[in-house]
Amino acid sequence: MIEAKNLTKDFDDIEALKGVNVVVEEGSIYGLLGSNGAGKTTLLKTLAGIYKEDSGEVSIFGERVFENPALKERVLFIPDSLYFFAGYTLKDMAEFYKSIYTTWNQERYITLQRVFNLDPNKKIMKLSKGMQRQVAIWLALSTMPKVLILDEPLDGLDSVMRQKVKNLLIQDVADHQLTIIVSSHNLRELEDFCDHIGILHEGAIVLEKDMDDLKRDIHKIQVAFRSPLSEEVFNSMNLLYKEKRGSVYLFIARGDKNAVTKYFAEFDPVLLDILPLTLEEIFIYEMGDVGYAIENIIIK
Repeated sequence: MIEAKNLTKDFDDIEALKGVNVVVEEGSIYGLLGSNGAGKTTLLKTLAGIYKEDSGEVSIFGERVFENPALKERVLFIPDSLYFFAGYTLKDMAEFYKSIYTTWNQERYITLQRVFNLDPNKKIMKLSKGMQRQVAIWLALSTMPKVLILDEPLDGLDSVMRQKVKNLLIQDVADHQLTIIVSSHNLRELEDFCDHIGILHEGAIVLEKDMDDLKRDIHKIQVAFRSPLSEEVFNSMNLLYKEKRGSVYLFIARGDKNAVTKYFAEFDPVLLDILPLTLEEIFIYEMGDVGYAIENIIIK
C-alpha cells in the first residue's frame, strides 16, 4: 500500500503540496488528475522518493521511501521528460538496469521484445519520441516492479501501442499485484484503465473516489417542465452546473441517481433523461466547483 499523510512540499515561495493525503491500495490503478501547475509531478516524485517531503509522511509497504535503496528497487518512476545516457543503445541501457536492479528478469526482457519490436542495437537518442517511451516502459517492466509511478506514460504512442501498453499494465496488476499511479491529461485514456481517481488542485486533493462510485454520484440531467418553475426549486439540489436551452434545462448534479430522478419526477416533467458522464466531463464540472471553470471568452 502507498500512503501519504499531510504531505507538504515547497519550492522557494511556491507551495507545491499542501497537506496532501493519499492512499493507494496494493494491486490497484490510481489515476491522478489536475490542472496545469496543480502539483501532480511534484506529488509523483515525492511518492517515488525523488523529492524529500518538507513535512508529513510518505510510505510504501509501511516503509519510508526517501533514501531507501532496497525499497526503490521495487518502485519504478517513468517521468514525462525521459532521460537516457548519451550514445547508449537499448541493449546498453538494459545492461545498466540489470546492474542496478537485482529484480531484473532477463527472460521477461526478451519476451517483451516481441511486444515492442525495437532493435536493441539502435541508439536510443536516435529513436522517435514514441519509441523512446516504449523503451522506458520495456525496461521498467523488465525489473518486475511492485509499484509503477507514471507521468504521461502514453504520450507519443500510436493507438495500437497505447492499447498494447495498457494491456501489459493491466495484466501485471492482475498477475503480479502491481500497483500503479498514473497521471495524464488524456482523461479518455484513464477512464477505462483506472479503478480509483484523485483530483489535485493548487497543491491539495479536492476529490478522491473509486471510479465506479464517482460515476454513480454525479449525473447529467436533461429535463423540461410544462410550466416555468421557481429558481428555489433548484436550490435544494447539489448542482455543479445549470444551463437552460430553450425550454430544456441541463443540470450536472451530485447525489443518488434514484433520488435525483424522484425529485424531478415530482414536478411532472414532459422530458426527463439521466445521461452518462465521461471522466473528462466529471473533471471539468468538479474543477468548476473549486473555481477552475471554463468561461465564455469573446474576443473583439
